[in-house]
Amino acid sequence: MKKASFIFIFLCCIHLSNAQKLLSPKEFLGYELGDRFTPHHRVMAYFKHVAEVMPNVDLRQYGETYEHRPLVYAVVTSVENFKDLEQIRTNNLRRSGLMEGTATADPRVLVWLSYNVHGNEASSLEASMLTLFDLANANNTKTQEWLKNTVVILDPCINPDGRDRYANFYNQYLNNPPNSDKDAKEHHEPWPGGRANHYLFDLNRDWAWGTQIETQQRLKVYNEWMPHVHVDFHEQSYNSPYYFAPAAEPYHEVISPWQREFQNIIGKNNAKYFDEQGWLYFTKEFFDLFYPSYGDTYPMYSGAIGMTYEQGGGGSGGLSITTKEGDPLTLKDRLTHHYTSGLATIEVTSGNAGRVIKEFEQYFKDNLSNPRTPYKAYVIKADNNPDKLTQLTRWMDLHLIKYGQPTAGKSLRGFDYQNQATSNFSLTTDDLVINVYQPKSRFITTVFEPQSKLADSVTYDITAWNLMYAYNLKAYAVNERIPVKNFQAKDLLHAASVDKPYAYIFKYQSLQDVAFMAELMKLGIKVRAAEKSFSINGDSFEPGSLIITRRNNENVNEFDKSIRDLAKGMNRKVFTSPTGFASKGKDVGAEDVKYLKAPKVAMLFGEETSSLSAGEVWHFFETQIKYPITQIGTDYFEEIELSKYDVLIVPEGRYKVIDESQLERIANWVSKGGKLIIIANGLNAFAEKKGFNLKKYITEVEKNEAERKEKLAKEKELLTRYADAERKEISNVISGAIYKISLDTSHPLAFGVGDTYYTLKTNELRFAYLEAGWNVGVIKGIAKPVQGFAGKHINKKMDDSLVFGVEEKGDGTIIYLVDNPLFRSFWENGKMIFSNAVFMAGQ
Repeated sequence: MKKASFIFIFLCCIHLSNAQKLLSPKEFLGYELGDRFTPHHRVMAYFKHVAEVMPNVDLRQYGETYEHRPLVYAVVTSVENFKDLEQIRTNNLRRSGLMEGTATADPRVLVWLSYNVHGNEASSLEASMLTLFDLANANNTKTQEWLKNTVVILDPCINPDGRDRYANFYNQYLNNPPNSDKDAKEHHEPWPGGRANHYLFDLNRDWAWGTQIETQQRLKVYNEWMPHVHVDFHEQSYNSPYYFAPAAEPYHEVISPWQREFQNIIGKNNAKYFDEQGWLYFTKEFFDLFYPSYGDTYPMYSGAIGMTYEQGGGGSGGLSITTKEGDPLTLKDRLTHHYTSGLATIEVTSGNAGRVIKEFEQYFKDNLSNPRTPYKAYVIKADNNPDKLTQLTRWMDLHLIKYGQPTAGKSLRGFDYQNQATSNFSLTTDDLVINVYQPKSRFITTVFEPQSKLADSVTYDITAWNLMYAYNLKAYAVNERIPVKNFQAKDLLHAASVDKPYAYIFKYQSLQDVAFMAELMKLGIKVRAAEKSFSINGDSFEPGSLIITRRNNENVNEFDKSIRDLAKGMNRKVFTSPTGFASKGKDVGAEDVKYLKAPKVAMLFGEETSSLSAGEVWHFFETQIKYPITQIGTDYFEEIELSKYDVLIVPEGRYKVIDESQLERIANWVSKGGKLIIIANGLNAFAEKKGFNLKKYITEVEKNEAERKEKLAKEKELLTRYADAERKEISNVISGAIYKISLDTSHPLAFGVGDTYYTLKTNELRFAYLEAGWNVGVIKGIAKPVQGFAGKHINKKMDDSLVFGVEEKGDGTIIYLVDNPLFRSFWENGKMIFSNAVFMAGQ
């Protein structure tokens, strides 16, 4: 009995000892890193283990994904620093000006490492475990020395949903042993791939816009720390060598000389370790620092040294793949490279901590006292739609951008975003003002400045994104600072209300109005819309205004209460009328007041669709207007009975499934009352096809001229220098430029949009005006971007071209959207165009 007790106690002691021991990833997982792809939940378990057994590691959950996987980050530093962790954080915020008070001299620097933003760039999650182990390991004298003056934050997986999607696919199709032949199934992900998040958004394009829940939660904690150095780990083609900073041109001009310099210092330190191993790498190519919504540029514009590190591999890499040189590239190789560059970055930052902190402080001193821009304030007029102002202020709150209202009115002169010219205007005390004398000064500049200087037109992404145009705001950029007081949003003033009115009326001017209409439809309340302006009961209303009559809604339980409660809950201004007789314009019962049938909506989804575009549509319906949509797989589309649906949306894509027989079937469905909405390059499946009126834009004169020029161009091309090929190619490219288009505001597709519309053109599609249809949005005359780069050859071809068109076919409607109005979900005014396509046009 005593012997048994002794053995039991001994075994318990062994278990307790093991429980307190820091285990390596191999010891914890039971296999070597690189032997397989580790599921996200096992990585979380390892991070939890390290935090539990080590006194200098803290694991914090900052949110969860759409699929309810945890989002976490680990903080690692020395035991001594760990006691002062909150003081280090808040002192750094005082340094940046985001927290009041004077910062003390503190030599400790902050490095943030972000892994696996693209789910199928899967090696960095594996690298994060090895990096954490070496930082936490008390026996590692190198890392422990660095941690004396360095706090390291590791976000092991920005995109868990996409990462598990990829890992689950790969583990399902993995050969044993792994097949390095690129033709093997394990190297070919099915649609949509693991790159994007649940709603198929690219999270590395969402830092600035914050449309996704993962981004919103990450931005909150990022801005609570404001690191001095940030690394975003990626993968690229498996045939590419490793990439690290310094970045390629163009750099945005707000980037400081120090930020440029320290990228070089970091790059040289990375190169030292790669040189020792003979690993191939490159710098200063492809990955520029211009578009503000990357994991390197957003930190850059927030004072950090922001960098992208790219390892060859990606979704094709698997556990092993043969490169073009005939060499195997393994998962172990890939994670080791990321592990090495991550530690090298911590090392060089620790070694230069004093300078890093000094320059970080200077960055924000300059922001507060000497902003690097000719425009010192942005004025957004008070008479803009209040929903747009609310949406914009929420966005600014997400980024800790300060704004207010003028302490006094005055006459000013500034750049007018509506006219793209400098003009005089009156500043009022109700206007919204964003001064650039604040911590987020440079980020504000990149997002709002009238023109961004483009040092090199060869860029990695779009070159225009201005939110003044995205929201279509009446606004000005001025070259002087404006004294402000705290911003006070106007209270919603409800019109005089009739207890049991003949009709309820609601204005239709914003996406929030669309969401309100959608909710009414889901409740079974019948809604009408006025096609023309009218006045009734002393109030005036624009086209698109929503009218809910007591007639036809007799079966709605508690009709008045339902409408009033919903309007209150969604903060909609209620207008009522005791009569249907209009004092001006058409009466409520007139033919021009159309009943809006609650549509049953479907969309194409799956192979051949652009996953990004399909995700934008899906996200729009589910999260922004909360209206049901049915996703129909392209693999079984031909089996679907289209008559079940009122609306079919075709996202961007390259469609083989839409063959001649399907075109005929879709055309017949439209003729019988269906509505077809086609987005951007999805139009190519329908252009010039029987039953559809969309034509590619080329006249006979242009055809002859094009043939002549093509002949000359071929002759000239024979003499093109090899080195000039890329420059030559960009003359035929539009890199995300903004154009002001002519808009037919009387058409239902334009209801609630305003008198002008700015389109973000991200393609080179060119179609003629519809000969039998409504040319609602067009580029009229000479095409000229108001912001962004468009190649000189392709830009000329945009003259007199279609942007948004509506074709009436039998009892149905076809809506052609040449530019994608839902692009990355940040082009707010585009959402009204798309909403009208779904709910208004063709009714």
